[in-house]
Amino acid sequence: MDGFAVITAVLVGLGHRGVGYATYAESHPDELQIVGVAEPDLVRRERYAERFRVPVENCFECAEDLAAVERFADVAINGTMDEIHVETTLPLLEAGYDVLLEKPIAPNKEQLRVLENAVSRTGQKVVICHVLRYAPFYTAIKTLVEAGEIGDIMHIHTTENVSYHHMAVGFIRGKWNREETNPMLLAKCCHDLDLICWLKSGVDPKKVASFGGRHFFKAEKAPEGSGFHCNDCSIERECQYSAIRHHVDNGMWPFYALAGQESYEQGLDVDLESKREHVVGSDYGRCVWHCDNDVVDRQSVIIEFEDGCVATHDMVTNSAKGTRRIQITGTKGEIYGDMMTGKFTLSKPGAVLGTEAIDEDVDIDLEGDSHGGGDLRLVADFLSVVRGEGGSISTTELSDSINSHLIAYAADVAMREERVVSID
Repeated sequence: MDGFAVITAVLVGLGHRGVGYATYAESHPDELQIVGVAEPDLVRRERYAERFRVPVENCFECAEDLAAVERFADVAINGTMDEIHVETTLPLLEAGYDVLLEKPIAPNKEQLRVLENAVSRTGQKVVICHVLRYAPFYTAIKTLVEAGEIGDIMHIHTTENVSYHHMAVGFIRGKWNREETNPMLLAKCCHDLDLICWLKSGVDPKKVASFGGRHFFKAEKAPEGSGFHCNDCSIERECQYSAIRHHVDNGMWPFYALAGQESYEQGLDVDLESKREHVVGSDYGRCVWHCDNDVVDRQSVIIEFEDGCVATHDMVTNSAKGTRRIQITGTKGEIYGDMMTGKFTLSKPGAVLGTEAIDEDVDIDLEGDSHGGGDLRLVADFLSVVRGEGGSISTTELSDSINSHLIAYAADVAMREERVVSID
């Protein structure tokens, strides 16, 4: 760390996620200080440079420009868009920065291997932002598994229910609606696949099968009376996907739907008329049945690990409420729970025929962010790794993050080609 007392960081990409991680510096200034930014949008660059007191000479348009000057911080927090994660991380590694990299790592295996090789060659640390590992709900479950409370894992089942409004804003109208950017399974469920690989840390996935597709959010499913845009639609007021209701009336998902709106980007309040004008004039005002989306709206995956353990994951969209559920069955018991309620149960069969099973209910405090309190705990753990202190039970080698991505790539091949895919 070249003797830096407080760990200093540069922010690359000033979107919702990157800025969110950077807020750790505001609550823990004795541990982290933001000293540089790289962002092509001038308004955002100036806004967050002022917020984090970054001098003008440390403000850059892109990662390449930042990396071209002599290194002036310990680490980089890379919160750029998914499709440029690797290309923006490579120059940072070459410049000597350890990197906290937003997930998913890369949209394909080739880019993934390029990054893996660069990490190996440079010796720099890269920690992936799989924040759910750091949420108290999942760390409590992992601790019980590591302690042998349920024996050897035989089966893992996870489910992510994506709410109807999240699906609409992110994966139909929004930035992640095309396979060319990232497969839906990787863009939305890389958390869940990572949790599976984290629970099976040290054991590689072997085979993958998958079923799914885009069956609902397409033109032939559009209800009678729907238009191509919420501003010109006879059923807009009755439609559960109304962008005007979501983003104007109810103020949902502003960091997506209001991105680029002048007052919002400057951190100012936006009146309802300005919100409406911006939303109806953007991609976020399109009809969900008449967009250019091609990602799946449901998908299930089956994974076989080298030790014979089988894991399944179901990605279900259009749910009334978003949630994540998990069930882990071992040779001595099982754990099942719901992340959004913060409750899980450790259940063990009776030791003697006829005796009652032992159930222990655990209720986790859901304090913190939308990821169950994982976001800033991730940052704290990353700083611990950079300081040479090791990190917590949530920190693993890059290989576990790579395995979850290999599963996602294989699952899409398996789904399209209707076959079982071996992971090399």
